[in-house]
Amino acid sequence: MIEREAYKKVKIIHDTFRVLLVTGPRQVGKTTLLTEYLPQNMSYISLDDEVLRTQAKTNPKTFLQEHKWPLLIDEAQYAPELFPYIKMIVDKEKRRGMYWLTGSQQIKLMKNVQESLAGRVGIIKLNSLTYSEIEKNVNKTLFEPDNLKKNDNIIDVNKLFEIIFNGGMPELYDVPSMNKKDYFYSYIETYLSKDVKDQLDILDTNTFKKFMVAIASRNGEQLNYNNIANEIGITDKTVKTWLNILINSGIIYLLEPFMNTKLKRITHMPKIVFMDTGLCSYLAGWENARSLQLSEKAGHYLETFIVSEIIKSYNSAGIDPIISYYRDKDKKEIDLIFEKNNILYPFEIKKTGNPTKAMIKNFEKLEETGKKIGPGGIICCYDMLMHLDEKNYIIPISSVINNKE
Repeated sequence: MIEREAYKKVKIIHDTFRVLLVTGPRQVGKTTLLTEYLPQNMSYISLDDEVLRTQAKTNPKTFLQEHKWPLLIDEAQYAPELFPYIKMIVDKEKRRGMYWLTGSQQIKLMKNVQESLAGRVGIIKLNSLTYSEIEKNVNKTLFEPDNLKKNDNIIDVNKLFEIIFNGGMPELYDVPSMNKKDYFYSYIETYLSKDVKDQLDILDTNTFKKFMVAIASRNGEQLNYNNIANEIGITDKTVKTWLNILINSGIIYLLEPFMNTKLKRITHMPKIVFMDTGLCSYLAGWENARSLQLSEKAGHYLETFIVSEIIKSYNSAGIDPIISYYRDKDKKEIDLIFEKNNILYPFEIKKTGNPTKAMIKNFEKLEETGKKIGPGGIICCYDMLMHLDEKNYIIPISSVINNKE
């Protein structure tokens, strides 16, 4: 089994909260994570079982009397009727680690949890494997923009693009003989038949597949609703509805533009970030890692991979990082802005081994915000952490996604 970064947080939440909730897309390892560390006295049930699901929905009180705590309930979003009764039980017993819950439909599940279990539940957002999990670096540290660290474990760019191409779905690494195309074909069919149909009463699945392909082809680009609508032959409103499904399912993340009242002419369009670049490369039709690596889209994939890796690791630690990007009407752009303690840390992400000061010329735009600007730099394929100028750094990719304690 691949050890997950989130394991430490599972232990902390179990010892401090009455309920633990792990959310995330299908097949990223939520159930595997929890069942691997399941306390000996804790039972397990899955609401994928239609009989159990019906019982939980129609008679939740009796269901929880028959399935006593401590209890792991898998795919809990199928029976939100359980949550008020879980609240009553944990309020009465006041024990830690009484219930563990998992769910694939994040927004729908979170809404019900916040209404019923606020203050009683600790939450972890789990994603597909990070680079460090694939490399079995169990001592990986979070990327801290105010505490950059050297890393002697340099990442070969060819190997990096193999992982970008394949993505981080655990089954592809648990079963090395698994064919990537076969896996993602089955994954999408399951996703459409369960998560998507649960959120839409009527759905033309072929059109939704075309929509997913259209989104994948724009990975790393600014979101333009009208452009996508015209390509697929649907309305802007439908694009927004369907996009929310991908967000709610944890398939994509929208990197919001940096906003500041002192900055004029800045964009209001978020960037599309696929949380698993393997799924994205499959949908976009890339045949192999080499063709992706040598393509004009390589920079977009590297950028979204780095951003998704940061998000994944912070999610595993139970933290929502404050990140954004900058772009104005003159097309001046900063790939990533990390905000911490009201300080802005700007970064460029480049597929280059020869970074130059010209690549960070747009950092000066942030001085107009009135906020303190911390050290930033260029995250790239160079093999050593070093100063680019007095304030900014050349930052190897390994120092961001595979840092060791």
